[in-house]
Amino acid sequence: MMAREIAEALGWGEDFADVWAALGCPGEPGRVSRLDRGWSTTLVPDASVVAADDRRRVRTVRVRNLGLDVAVGDWVVASADDERVEHVLERRSAFVRRASFEGARAVSHTIAANIDTVFLCHSFGTPPNQRRLERELVLAFDSGADPVVVLTKADLVDDPEPGRRELQEVALGVPVIVTSGRGAVGIDQLAALAGPGRTVAFLGASGVGKSTLVNAMVGADVQATTEVRGGDHRGRHTTVASQLLAVPAGGWLIDTPGVRALSLWLSGQGIERAFEDVFDLMDQCRFRDCKHDQEPGCAVQEAIADGRLDPDRFRSLERLVAEEAALEDEQAAREKAADRRHRPRPTRNLQPGTRRAPDDDPD
Repeated sequence: MMAREIAEALGWGEDFADVWAALGCPGEPGRVSRLDRGWSTTLVPDASVVAADDRRRVRTVRVRNLGLDVAVGDWVVASADDERVEHVLERRSAFVRRASFEGARAVSHTIAANIDTVFLCHSFGTPPNQRRLERELVLAFDSGADPVVVLTKADLVDDPEPGRRELQEVALGVPVIVTSGRGAVGIDQLAALAGPGRTVAFLGASGVGKSTLVNAMVGADVQATTEVRGGDHRGRHTTVASQLLAVPAGGWLIDTPGVRALSLWLSGQGIERAFEDVFDLMDQCRFRDCKHDQEPGCAVQEAIADGRLDPDRFRSLERLVAEEAALEDEQAAREKAADRRHRPRPTRNLQPGTRRAPDDDPD
């Protein structure tokens, strides 16, 4: 297999080639397969590598991450000595949330990059959580990837249909797939969404069964699994780092550590797409500036009154819109503070023994 064919199987395309060419073709690009404490492991297409079996083999190099925004799935160019990342190629898609650690509320955290389909995983081991799914759908639509809701651990329930329907109510037009890693249910459907040159990513809270599905898709125990706690069905973080893994039938998957907090990053059209039904109602209100509270002719309140719209769904939309507005304010304050820090101080050209004239500007 030629290096170009290997690259395309790894997810390379003309869009990345154009960006790389615009940079002057600065060294061979590689795809980040893992991040560990400031180090990026990348997969680099190499024509000298010959596959020993039906799986593609690629050379692995290590490069230092010097503060660039690098995520698993990125295409990067390393320095000649492999000591640093010099370029991160523009992404096709990126699943981004607000950083969760204190002091970085207006800073983004990219969980995975250049993904085609994102699997939003929920477990039958806990009650369906529509509010979390709504939040995940906003982030997924904004990522540029296609969301798919994956219900795991179907072997825990006699009838998975009620739980599937409850999540489908808020996953408008988004596929909802019922799976069981232990029972090999739905695995073929997930694998079909990978395919040669495509990348899928698993996202969800700890304990929902992502690693079990990953092992089933890869066909080997590449990820450790543990039992969830009996009291609240919460899991421990068995996946400690995001990884890019090859799917035997073709394509790649990214498994991520369990994500408990999903704070919004700045939304493009994510909120509008995730709540398309509510925005359609808003367009039917009598007044264009309707606050959807007590105004006459409010289509939203009418839909709530006659049972067509769940009031909890509308309140969820209001919270997400308010959260995004607060983040915009935080970012504006952060940028203003940064601008003040970097603004050059005025110089004072005063010789010793001289005094400023009365009309001199003290600043």
